[in-house]
Amino acid sequence: MRPKHTVADVLEMEQLQLRNLSLTSWHYRALQAIRRCRTKAMGGHIDKCDCCHALHISYNPDSYRDRNRHCPTCQGHKREEWIRAREGELLNVPYFHVVFTLPSEFNSYALSHGKIVYGSLFRAAWQTLQQFGDNPKHLGGRMGMIAVLHTWGQNMSLHPHLHCIVPGGGLSRSGQWKIAKNNGNYLFNVKSMSQVFRAKYIAELRKSDIKIPQKIYNEVFGKKWVVYAKQPFRSPKYVIEYLGRYTHKIAISNHRITDVDRKSRSVSFNAKDYRRAGRKVDLTLSSQEFIRRFALHILPKGFTRIRHYGILSSSWKKEKLPKLQTELATVKRDPLKTKEPLLHRRCPVCKKGRLHTILLFNDRGPPENWQVLLKDRKLNRSN
Repeated sequence: MRPKHTVADVLEMEQLQLRNLSLTSWHYRALQAIRRCRTKAMGGHIDKCDCCHALHISYNPDSYRDRNRHCPTCQGHKREEWIRAREGELLNVPYFHVVFTLPSEFNSYALSHGKIVYGSLFRAAWQTLQQFGDNPKHLGGRMGMIAVLHTWGQNMSLHPHLHCIVPGGGLSRSGQWKIAKNNGNYLFNVKSMSQVFRAKYIAELRKSDIKIPQKIYNEVFGKKWVVYAKQPFRSPKYVIEYLGRYTHKIAISNHRITDVDRKSRSVSFNAKDYRRAGRKVDLTLSSQEFIRRFALHILPKGFTRIRHYGILSSSWKKEKLPKLQTELATVKRDPLKTKEPLLHRRCPVCKKGRLHTILLFNDRGPPENWQVLLKDRKLNRSN
């Protein structure tokens, strides 16, 4: 079901004011791409079904030109493709969800030095898990991790944190699978992990080019850092379902927007209030404040927000993962449900055929005689 209101609607309403919001050129470009997404400004294409031969006219998404990963409209298919690729990489072991959160004292530095602040978060989280994994008291084996960066809270404020999916074990030096010793409850002791994570992260920042006053370091050292850990997933299939909720999320989805008031120039959306057990509340912001908060979560150009480490890294998986999956398959696991093929490029009329592009057009729209041009044209399956 299509949402009634979108982020693009807000950007369209305030397009003349975007230049006045103290945005960088990169942020401005990303917001403009979202505003133009699937509109006449992006040009379009005409598709034809190879089964029922129905014709479909569509405006292009912003990903055709800018490959913008912050667009609320374009993430669904990317998420599904990514999840399907991960299904074939599951191990028959318990998985844990661990969250590493940065103190708010680093928020201003995240806005001005995003690559360093967020990159240090990835490195410190992995170093923390490595330290516990290498220790024979906890595991004594090489671990793996899939980490996804989120930078927002429910009210769209800046709240950088890392969602990590971690197998509950690792490979010993002899190549044998070892189970983490706290496997029946939580992966490792959360309090101990918090202290190690704090030290690792501060060490990473001190090595960087960011000049942070000692006063800030003293403040964060005096705080308890948040490392949150959940009990293991019931089976590997739940790992995939869970990942689907986190991989390609953005600061706010279109479906959360409940109203865009052009008269008062305000935006209302729903959010979960975790101080009240996740109860849903309605928030209203001025449209410019809404855009300002949304822009906080546009990541630096070229920054990778989903990363794989250890035995889940790309180089390791390619050669060694199939063998490990075979060795661990001796234990029966719940079978993954076979999913229907992705509906991307599937004909919405007959639901059977695939769509093939037979005509492209620019922002001036399709030619007036496009139906005549295509009337006798045969479908080129190579398109």
